[in-house]
Amino acid sequence: MRQTTRPFISTLFCFFCLFSTAADQADSRLDALFEQLRLSESPVQIRTTESEIWSIWLTHPNSDVERLMVLGTEAMNRRQFPEALLIFTQIVENFPEFAEGWNKRATLYYLVGNTEASISDIERTLALEPRHFGALSGLGLVYLQQGKLTQAKDAFEKLIAVHPNSPNAQENLRLVNEQIAVNII
Repeated sequence: MRQTTRPFISTLFCFFCLFSTAADQADSRLDALFEQLRLSESPVQIRTTESEIWSIWLTHPNSDVERLMVLGTEAMNRRQFPEALLIFTQIVENFPEFAEGWNKRATLYYLVGNTEASISDIERTLALEPRHFGALSGLGLVYLQQGKLTQAKDAFEKLIAVHPNSPNAQENLRLVNEQIAVNII
């Protein structure tokens, strides 16, 4: 991590810990958006609705948390994993009710090959937002990577219950079912 980034992050954490408000995944718009996601078969409408849901999930009452999420995501995308881990860990430690903080750290853990930590953070995400289709998809992929086909199937089925018209979910479930059938024979 660059030396100039650490003092900035530390200062920012100190600031927002003093002026924090609770994050809430129970935004009143989500129910209608999930209903729309359930009913829509238009790929354009599905992508638009998914984007609206992601926008809500990424929103936090504290703009400093949002800024840190951007910094953490940018660090993760640049493959600066220690910096991203520091940022996401600070977010989840200071704002444990912010589901997207857990989801981002779960993604990071997956990228660095720490699948058990990824599963743990995905479970925290889903405890806070059971409809989190990104976390459900990630859980299925982690279990698939681990060769735990029954758990992968369960995750993809839960994903389809939330997001029935997701082409990726349908395809992943099909692949898991094929692998299970091959293992039975």
